Amino acid sequence: MPYDLVIVGAGPAGLAAAIRAKQLAAAGGRELSVCVLEKGSEVGAHILSGAVMDPRAIDELLPEWKALGAPLHVPVSEDRFLFLTANRHYRVPDALLPGCFRNHGNYVISLANLCRWLATHAESLGVEIFPGFAATEVLHDAQGAVRGVATGDMGVGRDGRRTDAFQPGIELHAAYTLFAEGCRGHLGRQLEARFELRAGRDPQTYGIGLKELWQIPAERHVPGLVVHSAGWPLDRDTYGGSFLYHLDQQQVAVGFVVGLGYRNPYLNPFEEFQRYKTHPSIRAFLEGGKRIAYGARAITAGGLQALPRLTFPGGALVGCDAGFLNASRIKGSHAAIKSGMLAAEAAVEAIGAGRAHDELVAYPAAFERSWLRDELHRARNFKPALAKGLLTGTMLVGLDQIVFRGKAPWTMHHAHADHETLLDKRDVTPIVYPKPDGVLSFDRLSSVFVSNTNHSEDQPVHLTLKDASVPVAINLERYDAPEQRYCPAGVYEIVQERVDGLETPRLQINAQNCVHCKTCDIKDPTQNIVWVAPEGGGGPNYPNM
Repeated sequence: MPYDLVIVGAGPAGLAAAIRAKQLAAAGGRELSVCVLEKGSEVGAHILSGAVMDPRAIDELLPEWKALGAPLHVPVSEDRFLFLTANRHYRVPDALLPGCFRNHGNYVISLANLCRWLATHAESLGVEIFPGFAATEVLHDAQGAVRGVATGDMGVGRDGRRTDAFQPGIELHAAYTLFAEGCRGHLGRQLEARFELRAGRDPQTYGIGLKELWQIPAERHVPGLVVHSAGWPLDRDTYGGSFLYHLDQQQVAVGFVVGLGYRNPYLNPFEEFQRYKTHPSIRAFLEGGKRIAYGARAITAGGLQALPRLTFPGGALVGCDAGFLNASRIKGSHAAIKSGMLAAEAAVEAIGAGRAHDELVAYPAAFERSWLRDELHRARNFKPALAKGLLTGTMLVGLDQIVFRGKAPWTMHHAHADHETLLDKRDVTPIVYPKPDGVLSFDRLSSVFVSNTNHSEDQPVHLTLKDASVPVAINLERYDAPEQRYCPAGVYEIVQERVDGLETPRLQINAQNCVHCKTCDIKDPTQNIVWVAPEGGGGPNYPNM
């Protein structure tokens, strides 16, 4: 199927790119064929974010968004930043809050619902959107340039053989292909390696974000209230923090982020999140309420110095596939939209000039001139500073963001990739977590249930191992199998099976539970786990997340 522009991923970056491309084509009075592939069962099914949204980018993309009914209904009414100890909190005075934690003029939103709305608008402009189709392969021409993607075959059994329901994948060819898969996109990762896009850049760093949606009593609900915290339950040397955002209809989004550079292999991000909700200052919002949804997703946090080269022959990376999230503001949707617009503008200009399959050099050049680059430059030292621990990091962030206002005459760097940081199990103290109470805290399997996650059981396992011996010989031996703990969905477990009369450990992969967070692909200390796209339409189905 030939198109002018193919976009992989119907998140904010991909949809913004599609809309901007169609806008420019219409303004120029010419036809432009645009296709968006989405691996989720519907647009928004795999979209999970906090989210407090800066409207700057959507103001540029669709200045009339309010009149068009965009789902930005809840302006931020108040900011609170808390440092938590085990039983108390200390609120940072508003006058001392860095600008990155001030949200006046922003909106508490469901990013999944915003993407559903953007998709409707894109389709009204003539964009073709195909949900339930996962792009599984990058197509290259004889010179090595990207010429499109192929979707995965449907109806392939677990044994790799075709079933009666088999349907072959489809090749989609384009003058240019934009990759907007979100954090740690599996095709984006391949492109980074093939075209050496990370050469000379800092290693990308990540966090895992866990989120629940709660329905709470009216007397506890404060529409537009934004609460962030740092400190307990994490130790002072582990990067992370929380968010609690009050939406409309008595709903609250509560979540926890743990930097994946943590060192103790016994740390369990899911359990840290469950503990956080039991803090007196947090449970006060949730008591009497009901959890109605759960999800998890890795987030890019490396900042400007960890951005890869954005373009390669035939295409470009946009949004979190590149890593445009601003960790200091805990915001990425506005950056995703802006990057998608910039890439689309470069692609439409090139197509109009009769070009195809070359590098869209106008895209990174436009980024260097944009407000997004300025914003990420001001935030560049935030994550490297906090990687030095809560106390030292907080002082460094204060110096960087309050004293120098993000314009310090130095740039801090990331020394290690996240998979390189785990200590040997013999050098740390195991962490014992309390049992869930089923009221404020929950287990992983019941959480996966409310994420509406489902995969066809008769399909190849999409969590692949380069070497099947490594999980036991190395990960279990050195780190006590950390994949059992960093996965937020209970996908990985060590089981005992009898071999030649002896009890032998084996890694069992429960791929049916996977919420597509990509944490295993990032944190596995041996980089032996490789996440590939399952059959299209599988995974979570997030409502209002």
